[in-house]
Amino acid sequence: MLPAVIWHRVVAGLSAAAIPPFLDALKTAGLRTIARTDDLIDITGLLFFHDCTADVAQQLRELSLGGAQRILAVGLAPVALDGGRAWSLLQHGAADVLVNHPGRDLVAEVAARITRWLEIDRIVESPFVRENLIGRSRVWIATLRGLIEAARYTDGPLLLLGETGTGKELAARLAHSLDARRSPRAPVVVDCGTLSKELAGSEFFGHERGSFTGAMAARDGAFQLADGGTLFLDEIGELPTSLQVELLRVVQEQTYKRLGSNTWRQTRFRLISATNRDLSSDEYAASFRRDLYYRIASVTVRLPPLRERPEDILPLVAHFTAALGPGGEPIALDDTVRDYLIARPYPGNIRELRQLVGRLVHRHVGTGPITPGDIPEDERPSGAPTDFLDWRDAAFERSIHRAVAQGAGLRQIGTAATETAIRVALAAEGSLRDAARRLGVTDRALQMRRAQKQRYGDRDQPGDASAGD
Repeated sequence: MLPAVIWHRVVAGLSAAAIPPFLDALKTAGLRTIARTDDLIDITGLLFFHDCTADVAQQLRELSLGGAQRILAVGLAPVALDGGRAWSLLQHGAADVLVNHPGRDLVAEVAARITRWLEIDRIVESPFVRENLIGRSRVWIATLRGLIEAARYTDGPLLLLGETGTGKELAARLAHSLDARRSPRAPVVVDCGTLSKELAGSEFFGHERGSFTGAMAARDGAFQLADGGTLFLDEIGELPTSLQVELLRVVQEQTYKRLGSNTWRQTRFRLISATNRDLSSDEYAASFRRDLYYRIASVTVRLPPLRERPEDILPLVAHFTAALGPGGEPIALDDTVRDYLIARPYPGNIRELRQLVGRLVHRHVGTGPITPGDIPEDERPSGAPTDFLDWRDAAFERSIHRAVAQGAGLRQIGTAATETAIRVALAAEGSLRDAARRLGVTDRALQMRRAQKQRYGDRDQPGDASAGD
């Protein structure tokens, strides 16, 4: 029996008689379900449906919180689900769609899918992930799930894409730790951006004594050291073309020779590569071999820049102030400082944020919160504060433009904006009272808004927390 439970809900129109036997079969398969209630928000669920209708799409959108929570949509009747309708269910919030057909063991498929999801989410909630790969935003949780699934359930080369400072090396170490087929020792790390042309071959292949001037003793290279474990090549886009050919041969044939040796050696390792370049683009076609790219990109995971996960900024700041401060506890932030940190751009992503927080912590004294004076002079906004903190930027306008282009009405756009603001405030503040304070409403107004959302969904609601008190 799995230690966790999942919820289920039946869309109107589906025969209730078909549900108990299916749930009993799931229980026999080791999966326990309970009926969906309003307090089961952060739990994986099953939505049973008879046909792909607007009601199914609406419930998926509401119950998945816009895709934040995973829901498996299960069609118990043998309906014809063409590609268009299947994509529609996924776009409305379903994590996957399974439809019953004669000869199909739907129970086994549902149990297998949910079991994997629960295992991945247990890893997402593990201390290593929570303490090192900080963030609870929707895009970050989705990234972690993809990374964990690739690391745990595949053994091919993994390519990590992302701008500088997005945490690619931490992601590589997580992937290595989750690969039960590999040695538990630390991965072998080679920074391709710092390799010198003269010593690069020795760095990878190792060398025999006397193979070149200065080779006073034999030396193992990265291929030998990574045997049975993981080889992490950081900034692989900087690898010289000559070494790209050699790396491709080693990855394909799993054999190599030390410099100055005629003896072939075997090596078996998992290759994890990282780059801030788009190696698949035409721009790098001449400098990076296509055959090597397709070999190292068996599975690709993109780490999002900080601007795509702004709700993770404050949790990251709390983590860094605790790590860098003298007391080992997060340091509170003055409201002005908090607004500044959220609005400030971070071209260097998490690395740049950590450096900035370090400067704030070192300037801060006393037991109170970090205040505007703790911000170094060269970091303070140079333009008008209202310009710097204006949240109605180009990205905001693009989102509204996309909503209007897709036919969303003014009420629907306003409701979506309100729900997003509530979700972001709750994630940032950690409590309903503090989230209400940030949004300028009372606790009761925010509670009523959430209750009405659960009851009415996107339909007209009697009240609106966004209207104030």
